[in-house]
Amino acid sequence: MLNFDYYNPTRIVFGEGSIARLDELVPTDARVLVLYGGSSAERNGTLAEVEAALPGRIVKRFGGIEPNPAYETLIEAVALIRAEKLDFLLAVGGGSVIDGTKFIAAAVNYAASDDPWHILETFGTHIAEALPMGAVLTLPATGSEMNNFSVVSRKSLHAKLPFASPHVFPRFSVLDPVKTYTLPARQIANGAVDAFVHVVEQYLTYPANAPVQDRYAEGLLQTLIEVGPQALATPQDYDVRANLMWAATQALNGLIGAGVPQDWATHMIGHEITAMFGLDHAQTLAVVLPAMLDLRREAKRDKLLQYATRVWNIHTGSDDERIDAAIAHTRAFFESLGVKTRLGDYGIGADAVPHLVAQLEAHGMTTLGERQDVDLALSRRVLEAAL
Repeated sequence: MLNFDYYNPTRIVFGEGSIARLDELVPTDARVLVLYGGSSAERNGTLAEVEAALPGRIVKRFGGIEPNPAYETLIEAVALIRAEKLDFLLAVGGGSVIDGTKFIAAAVNYAASDDPWHILETFGTHIAEALPMGAVLTLPATGSEMNNFSVVSRKSLHAKLPFASPHVFPRFSVLDPVKTYTLPARQIANGAVDAFVHVVEQYLTYPANAPVQDRYAEGLLQTLIEVGPQALATPQDYDVRANLMWAATQALNGLIGAGVPQDWATHMIGHEITAMFGLDHAQTLAVVLPAMLDLRREAKRDKLLQYATRVWNIHTGSDDERIDAAIAHTRAFFESLGVKTRLGDYGIGADAVPHLVAQLEAHGMTTLGERQDVDLALSRRVLEAAL
């Protein structure tokens, strides 16, 4: 096992009716900005429920944070916070709203540059402080509710970049599975794929003699394989939605990645596809991952065989046949959720590949993966194999 330093200060308040506990979680003298995405949070009563749980506090709203939150929108929230002298942020939504709120929290008092985009250009390394924030999760997917990572897009640059900082951990996150009942099937399917690939990026690398992390990761993958289709078939099954929500949180709260090598090449390539063509984040992951695993099978051979045996129960055939079957099962799982796995399924052809590779180079993604051996030539081959 590799050396590691594991830290996660986020308090999780889980279960039906838990939004009412915001009154004990948010400081009584806080000047709160509630951030959210579209109008669904208003229509389904979630925003009213949140505000009712914050009596006696100054509470302002900021809506319109997009899927793949846009820098241009988030900067408007930064200006509002400064003008109104707000001091506590509460994200109500899924990973995009929470990611955007993390950026806002860091940008309000950012001192390293006059342009807060510098946070993304330097991957958060110069963040010295951030406003305190909490989250009310309504869409299980990214795990942003219990980690210090964020991804932000800048439309004018066709850029989508990540950052991380210990200053942007949510102080708490409220997880009520009931809030997922009315989500569109597409968002539930995307969430299951997103969480699955998060686990894979930390698990399918090379052996590090870390059986605790491996078994934990395998359990999460098996849970997602089981409850993903169930969540689509029975949208108001509390136990199914609760297990999907908790699995997605556990997939990226840092625990299964502690002490093991991590990949993330699939995510970095996927970000460029989203930035250029607007695909959902999970759609890009479902497109890139099967091709990535196939083309890197030699570097990942030991873990791919372990994955085939322990996750997909594949015990027969040669090593290559078992790896082929595991990758095929992975693709079939994504497809069974309704998430397509080829660029062509989204109308993206071979002419896009050089532009995507150029964007990877422009954003410094010239060597990726757990061994930093995914160069631009290999990224190109992955994209070509994903057509």
